[in-house]
Amino acid sequence: MSLLENVRSIAQLGLHYAVNPYDIERYEKLLLLASKEYSEITEVKESIIIEKFKKELGHVTPKVGVNGVIFSSDGKMLLEHRADDGTWGIIGGWCETGESPEESLKREFLEETGLVIKVNDLIDIFTRKPGDFGQPHTSYHPLYACEIKDGELRTSFESLEIGFYSIDEVEKWHGEHFDMAKRAYRYMNMH
Repeated sequence: MSLLENVRSIAQLGLHYAVNPYDIERYEKLLLLASKEYSEITEVKESIIIEKFKKELGHVTPKVGVNGVIFSSDGKMLLEHRADDGTWGIIGGWCETGESPEESLKREFLEETGLVIKVNDLIDIFTRKPGDFGQPHTSYHPLYACEIKDGELRTSFESLEIGFYSIDEVEKWHGEHFDMAKRAYRYMNMH
């Protein structure tokens, strides 16, 4: 997988910096080849993948998504029944430009739950590589321990249900969120 990721990165960087039309043509061919392979791995249409790759400018770096856990007094975790894929997960989302991971997480909590939170400790960082969970890129996912400061718990258009649950109540988890939940419980038991 690292070979494919490197080919894609070389192609995207080349297209960003190249001025010679022959070099541009070569980098476009490399990107097309990489997109075809990513399509087979992720089962996403090649045309969709190549358009996403062409939109990325500058140096190719991993994407960053943030997640945060909040525990109730009886040890249950705030979880969301996701509207996009019907699975359950920890609150979070992709970081936005101009935001720190902590600012992105506060925004995600407010948008998805109606809660104003305080971001406390970094628990762990999870890594997804191309092909993991059908995604065509590398991404990092810091997991934070958080606490509620204000607000009233509510669902958003992104969730079917939201509330505090024991992880053994959940049957179908989003991505590696079950691993995140287990890691968060280990953290909680150590603090």
